[in-house]
Amino acid sequence: MSEVDDYIASLPDDVREPVARAADATRRGLPGAPEKIRYGMAAFIIGGRYALHLAGWKKHLGIYPVAVLEPGLETTVAPYRSGKDSVRFPYRDPIPYDLIEQVAAALGKQHAESA
Repeated sequence: MSEVDDYIASLPDDVREPVARAADATRRGLPGAPEKIRYGMAAFIIGGRYALHLAGWKKHLGIYPVAVLEPGLETTVAPYRSGKDSVRFPYRDPIPYDLIEQVAAALGKQHAESA
């Protein structure tokens, strides 16, 4: 079991499944990316840099940092923006795991291009 899997296993029952599914979506978007725990959150590394953090909170799933994305993807992400470079998915609404995968892939591409 990885550190990230241990983190997910430690979450409350009602949070564990959405965070696990979001981590799987992130892994699909960032295939082979090393994973660590950083700042008490799951972190995915691209080119030696932390590209994405994922956390399960009491009322929402958060991913950080999510800088401005290409226009088409940014339009889709915009309703979930919450503060600078933060994206929140409330558990009360269906979580768009495919969007999380797309965001992870886009951030991975940004990090790879800047490395």
